[in-house]
Amino acid sequence: MEKASNEEVGGSPPLPPPTAVEPPNVKPEQVDPPKRSIISRRGFGSAGRRISLLTNHFKVSVKFPDEIFYQYSVSISSEDKRAVESKGIGRKIIDRLYQTYSSELSGKRFAYDGEKSLYTVGPLPQNNSEFIVVLDESFSKRSGSPSHNGSPSETSKRSKRSFQSKTFKVEISYAAKIPLKSISLALQGSPAENIQDALRVLDIILRQQAANRGCLLVRQSFFHDDSRNFTDVGGGVTGCRGFHSSFRPTQGGLSLNMDVSTTMILTPGPVIDFLLANQNVREPRFIDWVKAKKMLKNMRVKTLHSNMEFKIIGLSEKPCNQQFFPLKVRGSDGAHDGGQTTEITVSEYFTNHRNIELTCSAYMPCLDVGKPKRPNYLPLELCTLVSLQRYTKALSSMQRASLVEKSRQKPQERIRVVTDVNFPYDLIVCPLSFLFFNLSTHLVWQALRNYCYDDDPLLAACGISIEKQLTQVDGRVLDAPKLKVGKSEDCFPRNGRWNFNNKHLFTPIQIDRWAVVNFSARCDTSHLSRELINCGRNKGIHIERPHTLIEEEQQNRRASPIVRVEKMFEQITAKLPGPPQFLLCVLPERKNSDIYGPWKKKSLSDFGIATQCISPSKINDQYLTNVLLKINTKLGGTNSLLAIEHSSSIPLIKDTPTMILGMDVSHGSPGRSDIPSIAAVVGSRSWPLISRYRAAVRTQSSKVEMIESLFKPLANGKDDGIMRELLLDFYRTSNGRKPAQIIVFRDGVSESQFNQVLNNELNQMIKAYEHLGEVNVPKFTVIVAQKNHHTKLFQTGGPENVPPGTVVDTKVVHPRNYDFYMCAHAGMIGTSRPAHYHVLLDEIGFAPDDLQNLIHSLSYVYQRSTTAISIVAPVCYAHLAAQQMGQFIKFEDFSETSSGQKSLTSVGSVPVPELPRLNEKVAGSMFFC
Repeated sequence: MEKASNEEVGGSPPLPPPTAVEPPNVKPEQVDPPKRSIISRRGFGSAGRRISLLTNHFKVSVKFPDEIFYQYSVSISSEDKRAVESKGIGRKIIDRLYQTYSSELSGKRFAYDGEKSLYTVGPLPQNNSEFIVVLDESFSKRSGSPSHNGSPSETSKRSKRSFQSKTFKVEISYAAKIPLKSISLALQGSPAENIQDALRVLDIILRQQAANRGCLLVRQSFFHDDSRNFTDVGGGVTGCRGFHSSFRPTQGGLSLNMDVSTTMILTPGPVIDFLLANQNVREPRFIDWVKAKKMLKNMRVKTLHSNMEFKIIGLSEKPCNQQFFPLKVRGSDGAHDGGQTTEITVSEYFTNHRNIELTCSAYMPCLDVGKPKRPNYLPLELCTLVSLQRYTKALSSMQRASLVEKSRQKPQERIRVVTDVNFPYDLIVCPLSFLFFNLSTHLVWQALRNYCYDDDPLLAACGISIEKQLTQVDGRVLDAPKLKVGKSEDCFPRNGRWNFNNKHLFTPIQIDRWAVVNFSARCDTSHLSRELINCGRNKGIHIERPHTLIEEEQQNRRASPIVRVEKMFEQITAKLPGPPQFLLCVLPERKNSDIYGPWKKKSLSDFGIATQCISPSKINDQYLTNVLLKINTKLGGTNSLLAIEHSSSIPLIKDTPTMILGMDVSHGSPGRSDIPSIAAVVGSRSWPLISRYRAAVRTQSSKVEMIESLFKPLANGKDDGIMRELLLDFYRTSNGRKPAQIIVFRDGVSESQFNQVLNNELNQMIKAYEHLGEVNVPKFTVIVAQKNHHTKLFQTGGPENVPPGTVVDTKVVHPRNYDFYMCAHAGMIGTSRPAHYHVLLDEIGFAPDDLQNLIHSLSYVYQRSTTAISIVAPVCYAHLAAQQMGQFIKFEDFSETSSGQKSLTSVGSVPVPELPRLNEKVAGSMFFC
C-alpha cells in the first residue's frame, strides 16, 4: 500500500529518527502532584447576537432555609431475620409504619429512598427506635397453580379473597444532619459542603411521590402505566415516555429541571405474544425455548385465573401435558387423606380441578414461579406480563430505528396527544406551528400540574414552592466560522450547513490502485464504481478505474463472518499484484452487519489497508459525496479547513504548540460484564492545524469509566500508554515541536467524576510527558463535554429550534463553577439538545469569548459531514474510534495469540483482553472516519 502523504498545510519535514524523539534520560515520575480543585467561573462571554430564550427549568422558592433534614439509617428484617431488600416491599412497610406509629413519631413525615435511608424535617423523638410492622397481603385459597406439594387446591369450592399477615422488624437509627441552608450558601457562590446531600433529599421526595402513584422509577425519571405513553419498537419491547425531574442549583437560584424522558419496557400482555415478538416467529412451535428461558427469567407475570402476581424463575423440563407433580389426595369431605399424594400432569390439573381447558400451551413448557427446590407451575396461556418492567438489554438497530421514527410526530398527531392529555386551554389555542415548542414542553407542564409538588407535606414543611412558568434566559448566537475549500475558495456556512456543489475538497487525494469487494448479491458494483469516479472528479478527487471487482463466491455466503472475510482476502491477494491503496467494501446489511468487525480487523490490523464499508439502498450524488468525504479523510486528504486555521491565526494556539485531545470510553451492552470497555483518545497533529487527528485505543476493565492506560509503565521501564503514542505523533508531524499547551475534551463523565478526571487522568498525562524526559510540563485546559443531560432551550417568539451557535452562560448555569450550554448544530427534527461544557481547569487562560469561539469552531471541523455537529469533533472522533475498534473483539471471542491463547493484559488485578494493534501503515490515519 502507498503511504498517505504527511504533507499538510504549510508543509512538515520528514519524520525524525526515533532517537530524536525519545531522550535517553527516561524515568517515570515518582511523586504525584497535589490534588486539584475545579476552577470557578472567570467571567461571561459577550460575543454574538443577543436572543431571548426559554428553558425547561422552573424557579423554586425556599421559605424556611434554616430547616434541617435529619437522616436515619433503616434496617428491615422479616420474621426469619432475613433482610428485606425489595424497594417495593420496603416502601409498603415504611408506609404502614407511619400509619401505625404516627403519634409515637410526633407525626413526622418521611422521605424514604426505598433502601437504607430515611429523612425527616426536624428530628424524631428518639435517635434509635425499633418497631414491629404487620403487613397484610391478600391471597385466594383457590389461587393457584399446581405447586410441588399440590397445596393450591385446598377446597373444592371457590373461596373469597383472604388476608395473610406478615410481620417485620424495622430499626431506625440517627445518621446525620443535612442543613437546607447549604443550598442557600451554594447559590450565593460559597463552596457549601452538604449541598449534594440536601439536593438528594429533595429529589428523593419527588421520587417518593411518584412511587406512591405506582410509577416505575429509573434514577431521577418516573414512568406511569398509561398506554398513551407507549411506543412499540418491536421484539417485545416498548418505549415508555415519562418525566425526568431534579433540583439544580443555578445562578438564578434553585430550580426544578423537568424534561420528557424515555425508557424501554417489556411489552405488557400475554407471555406467548411476547415470545413470538421477541424471537420474531409466527407460531409457538417455532419458539426457541432455550432462549425463552433465559429471556423470561425474573420477569413478573399475572395469572388470568387468579389475578395473582408471580416472578418467573425458569421453565419446566417437559410440556404441560407431560409435566407431573404430586397432588395431595383429598377424601370425600374435602380434607387431606393422610398426606397421600398422586402424580398428575399440569394440564390434567387445570382441566379436572380448575375447569380450564388448555389449548396451545398444553404442548409448551410451563412457567416455574416457585422456588428452586419447590417448583410452582403455570401454563403460558394463563399468564400475562406485568406492565412497567424495564428492558435493560441493548436495542437492535431495527428497534432503535423504529423508536426514532415513531418519535417523529406530525402536527395533527401532536394536536391529538395534546388534547388527549387535557392541556390548559391557553396552550391548545396557540398557533399550529407553535406546537413544535414542544410536545415535551406541554407534557412537562402537565406533569407539574398532575403531580402537585406544592402539596407535598415535606416540601411544604421546608416552605418550598415551585413556579409554573418556564425560566426565561438571555442567549447569544455566535457567527459561524468561515471555511476554506479547494482552489482557495471561501465557504460560508448558513444555518450550520454547507455543501460541495460546484466546489472541490480542500486537499483531494488521488486514488490509483484500488478494488471493490462485494458481499451483497443485490449491488451492481460496475455502476457503483462508475458513479463514484464521476462524483469524485467533480469534487477534485482523481480516481482511476478499480483494478478489479471481486464478488463473493456463492458457496461462501453461508459460512461464518470470519470465514467469509478470510476467503475474500484470499481472492484479493490472488487478483491484485500488490497491496491496494484502498478497498471499497459493499456489505449485505446497512446496520450491524456481522461481517463489519472481522473485515475491519483484517484490513486495518493484519494488512494495513484503508477501507470504506457501504450498503447503498440508492445511489445519488449526495450519498456518494458523503462516502467520498470519508474516503478522502482516511487516505490523508482534507475536505475543508477553518479559515483561521488555514491562516494560522487561532487565538492562543497560533503562537504556542497546542495539542487538542478528545477522550471517550465505550462500554459493552448492559448486563455484559464479560466484555471489556474500550478507551479511545484522539490527539491533534500537524500543529497549527486542529482538523487532523490520530487515535490511540486500548481495552480496560469492564464498565470502568476512568481511562486506565493513559500512562502504562511496563516491567522493562518503557511506557506503552496512550499519551506517549499521541505525544510522539504530535512531535513527528509538527516540525519537531513539543506541545506546550494541551486542551482536553472529556466525554461521558458525570459531575461526581469530575475530580477523578482532574486528579487521576490528568496525573497520568503528566507522568507520560515526564517519562519522555521532559521537565517543563505543558499547560492544561480540561473541559468535560456532556450531551446526556436534561436542559433544553427554546425560542420565545416562534416554533423553530434555537439557531446554531446559540450559547447560554448565565442564569441556568452553575452558581460557582465554570460551565455553559452551546447548541452548535441546526436541529432539523425534534428539539435540539445543547452540549453542556464544564471547564474544570484552565492553565492556558482563555478569555470566555475565545474559549467559546474555539469550541464553536471545533464543531465545524468534523470531516465526515457538511454540517456543524452538536459536540466538538475530537469527542466524536474518540467515540468513533472506540466504536470501530470495539468491533475487533465483538465477533472473535477476543483476540488470540498465535498459540491460540487469549491475549490478556492486567489492569490492577483484573485481566482484560488486549485489542489487536493497528498496522503501522494506517495507525496515523483517520481510519475511524
